[in-house]
Amino acid sequence: MSEIVNLSDKLPTPKANPAARENKIRIRGARQHNLKNIDLELPRDRLIVFTGVSGSGKSSLAFDTIFAEGQRRYVESLSAYARQFLGQVDKPDVDAIEGLSPAISIDQKSTSHNPRSTVGTVTEIYDYLRLLFGRAGEPHCPQCDRSIVPETIDQMCDRVMSLPEGTRFQILAPVVRGKKGSFQKLLSSFASQGFVRVRVDGEVLRLDEKIQLNKNKTHNIEIVVDRLVKKQEITERLHDSLSTCLGQGSGLAIIEILNKDATENETIVFSENFACPEHGAVMEELSPRLFSFNSPHGACPNCHGLGNLRTFSPELIVPYPDAPLYSAIAPWADKDSSYYLSLLYSVAEAYEFEMETSWNQLTAAQQEIILYGSKKEIYIYTAVDEEEERGYYGLYKGAIPMLDQQYKLTGSELQKQKLEQYLINQPCAECQGKRLNPQSWR
Repeated sequence: MSEIVNLSDKLPTPKANPAARENKIRIRGARQHNLKNIDLELPRDRLIVFTGVSGSGKSSLAFDTIFAEGQRRYVESLSAYARQFLGQVDKPDVDAIEGLSPAISIDQKSTSHNPRSTVGTVTEIYDYLRLLFGRAGEPHCPQCDRSIVPETIDQMCDRVMSLPEGTRFQILAPVVRGKKGSFQKLLSSFASQGFVRVRVDGEVLRLDEKIQLNKNKTHNIEIVVDRLVKKQEITERLHDSLSTCLGQGSGLAIIEILNKDATENETIVFSENFACPEHGAVMEELSPRLFSFNSPHGACPNCHGLGNLRTFSPELIVPYPDAPLYSAIAPWADKDSSYYLSLLYSVAEAYEFEMETSWNQLTAAQQEIILYGSKKEIYIYTAVDEEEERGYYGLYKGAIPMLDQQYKLTGSELQKQKLEQYLINQPCAECQGKRLNPQSWR
């Protein structure tokens, strides 16, 4: 009688890499270039600096041995199809390297001063991260952090049919969300399409009744598409009702479960788009370009992917707070024209303070108006003399918006250089310096 032998019991147990276990990188017999059979142990997870005179083998050890071997192992771990595009990576002249992980290399060189270049883009790690988030990421609403997942009608039907038997619910199509108006024509169109009921601001009303809405208040209007009781035989009707609901509600459908007791009804919101069912925040399908600040699809719309904005600093514009108002605004103080003095005089007349008042004696509200403009129209003087006063009613734009417009529109390099002394770099308030569209990271 033959004996059955388990071959797995005869195989040797694989040994763990001792260098990796000890958290070290061990190099044995490194002979690349001018290295003379070097043996070396390096601690992992540490910043290590190689120093020495020119020709001592620093680059040969760091780049041509350690990095080259890590890169070679990484390439060999890829499929044969991927390796044919990367080319052959030669093994460095070394006996063994233990405890080594895939590595990146940053050469010491003069890079461009492009503000869009980062360590991530220069080393091309950012390309892999964009691919990772674009393929494995899960979109969330930037306002409520709700997961945004498009669903098909079949998936919606399956979720509804998973409700307990006998559950009463109604299907609603949201058509107006937080908008002002009386919506008489819209309500009439619903009645002509055969709908019987609508829910207005939480109250269900019949369309054959007269519905009067205050046009100055915001309203929420949903069409009551159908009322059903959960049974196995309603599947086809449920599918048709959801299809009608999604067409009327721009891809949104609300299932309201009607409780028999006085407790608040439970609602389920479905969306067939990449959109938040609560706030309507629409996102495009995740892709690598959505995570690139060098792409218009992924860059922050406010700073265009730079992470910061050059803005005029109030502290630089008013360098001497003790100075009187007529000379406190530094970019305007060296102007020969009386135009800016007339503007300041107009603001002082409108808000009842004197031109001789020092800047630090003005209230915070008065300083805000001078720097950022008035919210109401004031009389702006164009000429002030003993014979007559001329002017017009209009909005005072403010010193900073006027300087910003002048900086952007001027074609004079000399004028730009003069204004740049009042500019500072500030993190973008929209993306908080992250460079990306808030949809990508919130």
